[in-house]
Amino acid sequence: METTQIERRRMVTLPQEEFEAVLERAAERGALNALHEVGLDGEDAARDIRALRNLLDAWREARMTAWRTVVKAVTTGLLLALVAGAVIKFKVFGGGQ
Repeated sequence: METTQIERRRMVTLPQEEFEAVLERAAERGALNALHEVGLDGEDAARDIRALRNLLDAWREARMTAWRTVVKAVTTGLLLALVAGAVIKFKVFGGGQ
């Protein structure tokens, strides 16, 4: 019973609006601290974030283009091998036995 009394003394009650305001301030401070820790808290922060997003978009586009190029090269190689095999099989250029 004594532990219940101790626990109740540690509890804080707030009206809903006040509680939400405290949460809002805490979230804002946390966000500002996080931005400060990664160096994005100055006047140029918005420009820096846009530049980072542009860089990330460019990286994704380059990666996608590289994969497309690899797929096209492999497909072209396979088709050339098939054509070369058909040319040899049907002796298109004469010669052979």
